[in-house]
Amino acid sequence: MIQLFANANYDFIKWRKWAYGLTALLIIPGLILLAVKGLNYSIEFTGGTLIQVQTAKPVGTGALRQALDAAGVRGAEISAFGSDTDYVIRARLGTQATPEGGGGTQATAAAVDQALKTGIGEGQYKIVRTEAVGPKVGKELQGKAFLAIFFSFIVTLIYLAMRFEWRFGLAAVLATFHDILTTIAFIRYLNLEVSLVVVGAVLTMVGYSLNDTIIIFDRVRENLRKYRRQNLYEILNLSINETLPRSILTHGTTMATTLALVLLAGEVIRPFALVMTFAIFTGTFSSIYIAAPLLMYIEKRWPGEDARGARAFTGRPASQPAGPATPPSPTPAPAPPSGPRPKAAV
Repeated sequence: MIQLFANANYDFIKWRKWAYGLTALLIIPGLILLAVKGLNYSIEFTGGTLIQVQTAKPVGTGALRQALDAAGVRGAEISAFGSDTDYVIRARLGTQATPEGGGGTQATAAAVDQALKTGIGEGQYKIVRTEAVGPKVGKELQGKAFLAIFFSFIVTLIYLAMRFEWRFGLAAVLATFHDILTTIAFIRYLNLEVSLVVVGAVLTMVGYSLNDTIIIFDRVRENLRKYRRQNLYEILNLSINETLPRSILTHGTTMATTLALVLLAGEVIRPFALVMTFAIFTGTFSSIYIAAPLLMYIEKRWPGEDARGARAFTGRPASQPAGPATPPSPTPAPAPPSGPRPKAAV
């Protein structure tokens, strides 16, 4: 594969407008859906009670919901958990009425237990585990998750500004913000439950995307010093093509691992694997089609002090290759005049 892309010469920057359109088609409907329905937060963020139930035979989520509604435990979330005899019941605080008239964890668990005894029969099920998170703890976890993403942006901007310059850092942060929006839209489309595991996947995606962007930008910096006569359009294309073998090899092997987790892992790990699989794609996409064109626009809009020669954007003719410019051919010497040579003076 490395040999296959060893001499890559693709014009990636040429397709940046198509990439913007594809990104808009993914993000805008997702944000509209997010504004209408919001995210499906787990009880780790909203507070509530989680009860895992194992039945003697498959009964289906419909029968469980009917039994809970009949007992007054309404608004519970019921989902299959692995096999067709394992189920997870999520009853959030303040959303259900219990026979005891309370909404606490013990009251909710007791109400669910009584409802299952009446609905599917005593001895036909067993409660495997019960977990509870208070709403105050859930709000604190939600706030800390957003703070973690925000501070990662700030630290990244400072690091890239020190290592490169602020223009590179701004382009990288904007591209990473694009990755977060697309990932949130992806989570909303699949209606994944937002738990701490999913938040961990989003934070991992941020680091993964930044790493790929930094590698391309580092090659851009090297090529800016190496090819002084080329404009930034050519330098960006050249740098992406030079790092393409590494990107294909690294991202391909990582995606193979996450896809294996999607297919073979359990219910707890599968949301993390789904988000990471999408994150690898969107991180690679944004490093090439978002971060690089943004850097070109920023350099054109706010050129640096050394924005001359290679740093100035002048546009690349369509017939000009994306690779390093070939040195001009030497001017041929004029041909000697035809006819008999004059005799040398004695």
